[in-house]
Amino acid sequence: MSASIARATVRAVSKRTILPIRAALTLTPSAVSKVKQLLQAKPEYMGLKVGVRTRGCNGLTYTLDYTKAKDKSDEEVLQDGVRVFIEKKAQLTLLGTEMDFVETKLSSEFVFNNPNIKGTCGCGESFNI
Repeated sequence: MSASIARATVRAVSKRTILPIRAALTLTPSAVSKVKQLLQAKPEYMGLKVGVRTRGCNGLTYTLDYTKAKDKSDEEVLQDGVRVFIEKKAQLTLLGTEMDFVETKLSSEFVFNNPNIKGTCGCGESFNI
C-alpha cells in the first residue's frame, strides 16, 4: 500500500447558489425564426449542424448542414423549439457565440457574432482563433 501524498476534507455546503449553465451558442429571435422555417420545409431533418472547416484565406469557415440524428460527440443547443448541433471540432471555437440571421436588399445570411475570433479576412468568410 502506498502512502498518501495529500489530505482531503469534505464539507457540506448549504444555501449554495447554483449558477445557470450558459449555452455554447445562443440564437437571436430572427435566427430561431429562420431555422424553424428551414426545418418546416424539410420535415425529415431534426435540426441544423454547425461546424468549421479549414478554408479561405484566414483559416476557418463555418458550415451549416441539415441533420437527421445527433452524433455522440455533438453538443446540442435547444432554444425556443429549435435544435442546433455543434460538431466536436467547432465546440471550442463557438463558445459564447451568438447566431443571427440578417436579411438585406442584396443578401440574406446567418451571421456568427463570435467573441473568440482574433482576425478575419477581407470578405468576412474566414477567420482565425
